[in-house]
Amino acid sequence: MTTRTTIRIPGFRGDVIAPDHHDYDDARAVWNGTVDRRPRLIARCSGTADVAAAVRYARDRDLEIAVRGGGHNVAGAAVCDGGIVIDLSAMRAVSVDPVERTALVQGGALWGDVDHETQAHGLATTGGIVSHTGVGGLTLGGGIGWLMRKHGLAVDNLVEAEVVTAEGEIIWASASDHPDLFWALRGGGGNFGIVSSFRFALHSVGPIVIAGPVFWPAEDTTEVLRFYREFVTDAPDELGNIVKLTTIPPLPVIDEHLHFQPTIAVASCYAGPVEDGERAVRALRQFGKPLLDLVGPTLYVDHQSGLDATVPHGWHYYWKATNLTGLSDEVIDIVAAHAHRATSPRSYAAMFHMGGAIPRAPRDATAYAGRDVDHNIIVHAAWLPEQDDTVRAAETAWARAFLDALQLHRAGVYVNFLDSDDDASRVREAYGDDTYRRLADVKAKFDPENVLHNNKNIQPRTPAQ
Repeated sequence: MTTRTTIRIPGFRGDVIAPDHHDYDDARAVWNGTVDRRPRLIARCSGTADVAAAVRYARDRDLEIAVRGGGHNVAGAAVCDGGIVIDLSAMRAVSVDPVERTALVQGGALWGDVDHETQAHGLATTGGIVSHTGVGGLTLGGGIGWLMRKHGLAVDNLVEAEVVTAEGEIIWASASDHPDLFWALRGGGGNFGIVSSFRFALHSVGPIVIAGPVFWPAEDTTEVLRFYREFVTDAPDELGNIVKLTTIPPLPVIDEHLHFQPTIAVASCYAGPVEDGERAVRALRQFGKPLLDLVGPTLYVDHQSGLDATVPHGWHYYWKATNLTGLSDEVIDIVAAHAHRATSPRSYAAMFHMGGAIPRAPRDATAYAGRDVDHNIIVHAAWLPEQDDTVRAAETAWARAFLDALQLHRAGVYVNFLDSDDDASRVREAYGDDTYRRLADVKAKFDPENVLHNNKNIQPRTPAQ
């Protein structure tokens, strides 16, 4: 008979999972299957008090801390070797106040949890493009999604946050309470505390929206991108668009003869009346000779989860990304030349149209620093776990070469798109010098010992600096 290790954390009511626990391998697995780390302990919290107890336990024993919300970070920040994972994945409650139009969301919730509860009241907030993404990680880095041009980023909709500090204290941060911390949380990542609850502002959305992708053959990429550049110039704020350069996914709604055919797609979501949305996307749908048009009235929750099957848990992923100064002919030529060089049919490049409400927010209101860019692009290499190192090497080389080719057109980077080999210089690139210094000051106040450093780290600023 095997004796299982029993570890007790004072004041902790959740599950404590050690390496000999039958759930250990599942509990340490994250979305990116390339991440294979073995923590000493996983503390699966049942509530905020457990989070605080786990922090104090780790501090008392000088244990490395990783924080898991949705576990979706491509760099694998949610798990560490030899330390403790403070796991919020059991904390997924969402409570909607339809009168005040707010939602209180626990730190382990996924965006699918939020959409499920808020759409019951015809409400939503900006939250990702994949429903199994965690609320915490996406929000703390800024939070881009389909609704951002109309309703702002996720951080623009954050009203207050319950935070467990690096000392294990529980505080609330808002515009009136700890405003410096509140500013830093909105874009500065998981550097300043563990957010156990978020309160978001909600907006009327759906339940039916005009949404979906239009696909053209890959050889039409240059022409489609040049049309798209003009199409989005006067696009209404309600219209969110994402360009995806990929192969057609093998989804049940798509005829088999189109599966994995190289393509350029423009996916849209209109955050307004269906009739207005149909007019807004008409020119897009009529351009050229599309292979496939899946735009139409759809439930917002279905659109939010429509890409889930194309990026499942456990596949191997590698990202490179940058903001773009614009879509010049030169940028379009670079994108067209590199996008379809991937050898894996699961790899893709995606370009997000920014603008709208994003640049209209006060520049110093949040730590998110990419408000003035028109587009950002992510080069997303993906391959199956059973494929060998030859495939991995080819896909990662493709992503790096793509980013290198865009060097002269880069304008910062979205911090949530940084991978594990993006160093401190790229973190500074995400914020710029002034915002980084201000973040470093807040870090020095709330985490001077840099306890929370398994993230895209902001170093605490010392008086000498």
